[in-house]
Amino acid sequence: MNIPDITTCVALLQQYDILPNVLQHSLQVHKVACAIVSHLNGSAAINRDVVCAAALLHDITKSRALKTGEKHDISGKELLESLGYPEIADIVGQHVFLRDTSPNSPLNEADIVYYADKRVMHDTIVTVDQRIEDLLMRYGTTPERYNKILENKDIIILVENKLQRHLTKPIEDIISSIQ
Repeated sequence: MNIPDITTCVALLQQYDILPNVLQHSLQVHKVACAIVSHLNGSAAINRDVVCAAALLHDITKSRALKTGEKHDISGKELLESLGYPEIADIVGQHVFLRDTSPNSPLNEADIVYYADKRVMHDTIVTVDQRIEDLLMRYGTTPERYNKILENKDIIILVENKLQRHLTKPIEDIISSIQ
């Protein structure tokens, strides 16, 4: 498995012209995801290095997408695959919409990155409700998109409950310790 270290991740973000605000968001998502992994109780097989790299790289094509209108989760996945990081690419491709949303499926790295991203608005850690409200205002421009964001809220809560079963302390305690 080819996993870029933090230095390589930051270099990649710079190479692909990440905007400063998107970089700050990615760094904060990285903090949340790595903190969650640090508090896992051992009941799930999670690769910390994969989570931390994917959290940093999840928005690698977001700056470009703001100009082109492309779906940054898909273009980020494609870019990372082309760079030889298929495991990271798979997670990046799921950070907007998770592929497996079953509450009984095993906890995985994509769940953690997805959840961490949903707890960071710009560069600030927020509640799920605050994040959904922000997403609705910024991206809920059509009834279809608005409803998709609301559906995503249910998935965020499902993932939060799944995560909590694998943590050594309440997720809100973990989140508040980062701020």
